[in-house]
Amino acid sequence: MTTVFHPNEIKSDAMITSRSVGELYIDHQGWLQTWLRRKLGCSDHAADLTQDTFVQLMSGMHPANLSEPRAYITVIAKRVLFNFWRRRDLENAYLEALAALPEDVAPSMEDRALVLEALEQIDRALAAIPVKAKQVFLLNQLQELTYSEIAAQLLMPVITVRRYMKLAICACCTAAE
Repeated sequence: MTTVFHPNEIKSDAMITSRSVGELYIDHQGWLQTWLRRKLGCSDHAADLTQDTFVQLMSGMHPANLSEPRAYITVIAKRVLFNFWRRRDLENAYLEALAALPEDVAPSMEDRALVLEALEQIDRALAAIPVKAKQVFLLNQLQELTYSEIAAQLLMPVITVRRYMKLAICACCTAAE
């Protein structure tokens, strides 16, 4: 689901003008795509992530005068790249789990796509909360530990475990909306 970048499409509230984004794109798109291709080993993924990087640049508030545009673009590209790797790792883990299932109980391709989408939403939601809250949620949901067991393992009061679970569940529910 990569959005194609068009230099003349820019949010009006961004500090970088459409002209400056267009100039950044013209000046640095080739370099960025080459850099990403070396990281990924795939020109198709590199092209997609290059576009995603410039979409991120357009969609946020960024300083109008960049003294080091490649460094700034690299920071954004690394975030896009890490998200790509995280999604890929999540998908691979799911596919490995599916491969271990007998063929007659394996979900359909449509069901797999729906589950992957849900897992990505949960992953994004959990990435936005504190690490301890994520840890509590995963211990409860994946290892089926009780709140008391989690509290003992993480050396925290049960009430804190409850608060973290509430935070994690609310984050997941918000992501699903």
